[in-house]
Amino acid sequence: MPHTPIVLSAASASYGGRAVLSGIDLTIRPGERVALLGRSGAGKSTLLGLIYEQARRDAALVPQAAALVRPLSVFHNVYMGRLDRRSTLHNLRTLLRPARADVEAVRAVLDRVGLADTLRRRAGELSGGQQQRVSVARALYNGRPVLIGDEPVSALDRRQGAAVLGELKASHATLVVALHDIALALAEMSRIVVLDHGRIVLDAPAAGLDPARLAPYYEPER
Repeated sequence: MPHTPIVLSAASASYGGRAVLSGIDLTIRPGERVALLGRSGAGKSTLLGLIYEQARRDAALVPQAAALVRPLSVFHNVYMGRLDRRSTLHNLRTLLRPARADVEAVRAVLDRVGLADTLRRRAGELSGGQQQRVSVARALYNGRPVLIGDEPVSALDRRQGAAVLGELKASHATLVVALHDIALALAEMSRIVVLDHGRIVLDAPAAGLDPARLAPYYEPER
């Protein structure tokens, strides 16, 4: 499914009178895989929120906190990725007695993130890393062309993180994800955008960068 470019022009945001983002000019074109980097507090989550508002109709979201309904099953949490595309009657019936086709579709998505055996478990019983993968599975099941993720693999090791990013790239035309792992970002994404103090300080193809160029933006401030 095609989508239009996501464009922010001189975008700003503040909370409690404090500027969080200032003068953000950013265009994300269909097919790009963008990693958003920067130290904690640089404004990455706020920028992802602005991007999501622009692309909401075309976007699936993996929030920083897994945002699962802990008492419900993993199946129901993943199924929520398509709630808005099903009738109210179908959704109510699914809460009590899911259709076999829906169960198998969700199981197949969970299998892609290595969690098919958790289908019937309560989400709150899972580890942090498993909950994060359920959140990713929900976005995969959503199926929209744009994926916006706020540290979607932060609870995973680099091998698992690369595998999950690979599944997201296979299912979504465009990715915009905040990452904390520089090496993973350079290996898996095509464009690097670095935020520092609420401003974009670097925007370049990943292929032309190395970790040493990015490391200063993660060093503690003096």
